[in-house]
Amino acid sequence: MSAVLPHPAHDDGHDHAHDHDHGAPHGWRRWLFATNHKDIGTMYLLFSFTMFILGGIMALVIRAELFQPGLQFVNPDLFNQLTTMHGLIMVFGAIMPAFVGFANWMIPLQIGAADMAFARMNNLSFWLLIPAAIMLASSFFMPGGAPSTGWTLYAPLTLQMGPSMDAGIFAMHIMGASSIMGSINIIVTVLNMRAPGMTLMKMPLFAWTWLITAFLLIAVMPVLAGAITMTLTDRHFGTSFFNPAGGGDPVMYQHIFWFFGHPEVYIMILPAFGIISAIIPAFARKRLFGYASMVYATASIAILSFIVWAHHMFTSGMPVTGQLFFMYATMLIAVPTGVKIFNWIATMWKGSMTFETPMLFAIGFIFVFTMGGFTGLILAMAPIDIQIHDTYYVVAHFHYVLVAGSLYAMFAGVYYWGPKWTGVMYSETRGKIHFWGSLIFFNVTFFPMHFLGLAGMPRRYADYPMQFADFNAIASIGAFGFGFMQVYFFLFVVVPMMRGKGAPAPQKPWEGAEGLEWEVPSPAPFHTFETPPKLNAAATRVIG
Repeated sequence: MSAVLPHPAHDDGHDHAHDHDHGAPHGWRRWLFATNHKDIGTMYLLFSFTMFILGGIMALVIRAELFQPGLQFVNPDLFNQLTTMHGLIMVFGAIMPAFVGFANWMIPLQIGAADMAFARMNNLSFWLLIPAAIMLASSFFMPGGAPSTGWTLYAPLTLQMGPSMDAGIFAMHIMGASSIMGSINIIVTVLNMRAPGMTLMKMPLFAWTWLITAFLLIAVMPVLAGAITMTLTDRHFGTSFFNPAGGGDPVMYQHIFWFFGHPEVYIMILPAFGIISAIIPAFARKRLFGYASMVYATASIAILSFIVWAHHMFTSGMPVTGQLFFMYATMLIAVPTGVKIFNWIATMWKGSMTFETPMLFAIGFIFVFTMGGFTGLILAMAPIDIQIHDTYYVVAHFHYVLVAGSLYAMFAGVYYWGPKWTGVMYSETRGKIHFWGSLIFFNVTFFPMHFLGLAGMPRRYADYPMQFADFNAIASIGAFGFGFMQVYFFLFVVVPMMRGKGAPAPQKPWEGAEGLEWEVPSPAPFHTFETPPKLNAAATRVIG
């Protein structure tokens, strides 16, 4: 999704061996041994887009099977393998690495740092993803096929899977190690390497959201590692953590998994909030409304995310007292999220708005993410959730949050910062085609799923009775349209920018944009801020 950095032709009077193009090694060594935050950010983004396409192909096979009743293309076991791998690849291979790519590219530029704090660890955290992704994807070719447990890897199903389950567990351990190293790097960079004069409360919100996200990752990735390691020992070493035959409890797995899984949801959306908080003020040509409240709301969401995990488990037989606690806690988390949406709308209120592609994706994000939030509130109600648990209503809800949430924010970020990365402007017409096509096809795909869920269609089923046929056919048509729009985005927006085809981007392509990243030339030189910039009192402009 990013671009290979072209080398800027300008000369600012320096002749150091490490300056601008002189500092960029050439050929495969530049990428294999990369320690430059921009190169590593580029590799993260390209890797995540590759995984996004792979996960998307699996989704399209699922939707092709569900186009009409009966078994058309895949048997139910392969269908469940595709469902499981689609979830794992999209969460751990596409969304999380993409946001780490944005963090690598933008955080040093936004805080005036020369690079990330631990450059070699940064390289390792990226390259760990490649063998992990290969191991995960290759599980289809192992005896018995890929894991078919659902992406949540619930016991006791995981105890009955073939050897691909072990490969999946190992791959997720490696991806978790990568995430933890990336998080440590981001925390140290943000806390220790800000430009003089940039206090924490003057940082761009993207840096804030990633700082909080990094703490979340460090807190919960070991929890997932513990859950899947206990699964591994149950499978091979005679323990009975989750095996009822030996006195274990499968529901305990659910508690451990969702203690990781709910903060994980916010790990995938908080950086998106940061991107949207950068774009809306730029195109409304106003300062962000309520900066401090946005920071506190982000921290509140992160803290509350640790006490709501069992709202995924209302049907597991928990006592009414437990249901009430998790119901009220989940409703409470809507308050800081609502603060954010209010602040974005207040920022746009009476602003001099223009609607370039980044702003369209940001407004589309607010609209569709809010719908996903409302369905989340509905699912927080224990009596309702018990009725629609594990139906397509849940599928619709989390795709509204993660596709229209995380993914739209990433698209907005690529259009917004892409000119700074590549030095060329994207085609505004093509960007708008991508936005409107994505918005329409997304809603055609996932809005009917609310009705399927309310009518009682369970998820992860390869076949269904006739009464669900019409909405499934509509959803499948929308899914193929949505997939086509992402191929269009890559071929007609990303590739031309990577090749440098397009109008040269000015240093500051957006009139209302603020921040240190707009103080460096476009494309951003290989080395930036070797001398930390000094900020004035307003902390929006470099002095001198």
